[in-house]
Amino acid sequence: MKTTVDVKQTQFATLAVGATAQRMGISATELFNRLKRYGLVRRLLLDCYDTMHTESIDGVVWNVQEALNNWEAREGGRQ
Repeated sequence: MKTTVDVKQTQFATLAVGATAQRMGISATELFNRLKRYGLVRRLLLDCYDTMHTESIDGVVWNVQEALNNWEAREGGRQ
């Protein structure tokens, strides 16, 4: 059974992925898969929940986009 914290983290991650995907003009599924490829769902959205959930949605979207862009650039772009 999930704890309340797990549910809140999952809800936050879902909101962050949806808002970021919308801003980027792509599907949430595509964004989720790209984030998952670099472990960013866990490392950015879930592990940093305590910090990230206090930010505005614009701040969260900016952080997600920046992290993804940096990882994709470092790894040679989208696959």
